[in-house]
Amino acid sequence: MKNYVVIGGSSGIGKALVDNLSGLGHKVYTSYNSNEIDISQNVDAQKLDVLTEELSIEHFPEEIHGLAYCPGSINLKPFHRFKEEDFIQDFRLQVTGATKIIKQLLPRLKNSGAGSIVLFSTVAVQQGFNFHSQVAMSKGAIEGLTRALAAELAPTIRVNAIAPSLTDTPLATRLLNTPEKVAAQSANNPLKRVGSAPEVAKAAAYLMTDQSSWVTGQIMHVDGGYSAIK
Repeated sequence: MKNYVVIGGSSGIGKALVDNLSGLGHKVYTSYNSNEIDISQNVDAQKLDVLTEELSIEHFPEEIHGLAYCPGSINLKPFHRFKEEDFIQDFRLQVTGATKIIKQLLPRLKNSGAGSIVLFSTVAVQQGFNFHSQVAMSKGAIEGLTRALAAELAPTIRVNAIAPSLTDTPLATRLLNTPEKVAAQSANNPLKRVGSAPEVAKAAAYLMTDQSSWVTGQIMHVDGGYSAIK
């Protein structure tokens, strides 16, 4: 059994990742904001607002083997409606929040001797989509952070990111809340469907565990081929 931390584990990909890791017998320390988490023998949860609060780690073990930072947002709007305060809020949630948590847990990740950090980007960083400037800017920063930290923390800690296409999660509800919207999104994907949270979580679990011990500094595209196939 190893010790993993999943920030934002109450819904979507984060919840699926908690279920995956705990189902493998690992101890998972996770956080929630608005949606509470069922506590089990393998899951310990605390309420956390990453914008305003510090993660309480007093009861965490001295060795953390992996960290995933899952909080995110999907704010789509035309560029002419782009407001600085909106971008700053997204950046604080997705980038500043991640760096704050990484800094706090870094000593315990180093104690493991072979820790892993997993962050989340989006296919929209590498592909140009209408109305995605706000999303792509903050997630682009995540990709830069991933590669820079992978270089700085090697060989003790591996750092990777996952870049999904639109995935069926509560965060994407308003983009997938009718059969017509689901059909349109599916038609745009080479595999002709929308991905699921467990599918992306399996990739995250792979990157967090020793199964990916020879992988670092990578942006893994779990997107049904969207970023590579036309």
